[in-house]
Amino acid sequence: MQLITAVIKPHMLDEVKEALASVGIQGMTVTEVKGFGRQGGHTETYRGAEYRVDFVPKVKLEIVVAEGDVQKGTEAVAGAAQTGKIGDGKIWVTPVSSIVRIRTGELDGDAI
Repeated sequence: MQLITAVIKPHMLDEVKEALASVGIQGMTVTEVKGFGRQGGHTETYRGAEYRVDFVPKVKLEIVVAEGDVQKGTEAVAGAAQTGKIGDGKIWVTPVSSIVRIRTGELDGDAI
């Protein structure tokens, strides 16, 4: 089992969710986060005053998948979230050693 973690632009969430569903991946955790990478934030004007926004709003997705679904999951996220502009986000994959479904007590692959 693997955990796919992706940080994407908030307005791309629906497209990513649909792309994952289309390849048979269901279930994810979504968290609203703030951060910056190479873009380093940006400048905005509010009531005539200019100020710097260092942390840009993003959405963090966490998706646990079986080992065989990692590639199609990452490709679905990347394909749906890509705009070709700076700040599209990142995807990384980490191993998951154990999962328990609390309601039923199912373990590992059965709990996905």
